[in-house]
Amino acid sequence: MNATIVDLRYNMKSVLRAIDRGETVTVLYRGKERAKLTPIAPPPRGSAPKTKDQPLFGLWKDREDMSDPACYLRSLRLPRRVLAQTGIGKPLRSRKSK
Repeated sequence: MNATIVDLRYNMKSVLRAIDRGETVTVLYRGKERAKLTPIAPPPRGSAPKTKDQPLFGLWKDREDMSDPACYLRSLRLPRRVLAQTGIGKPLRSRKSK
């Protein structure tokens, strides 16, 4: 399929449909070929990597403060004033305006 710049601007949906059908779309600018849009091959089925195979899985498994993830997240979501009262973390000092 050939498509001009105007086709890309106003009829992008039909160009994308052609690509979905597996067609290669040639982009024309002033009648000359400028680019080719080719469909991406779908990934093979069953080739998605498993979570345990990811390099960062279990990165923080030895950290003692994250032994209970739900508790850790609750402490992250607490306001600073509550953290200061409970002693979980130090509140950040506010900037003084000059």
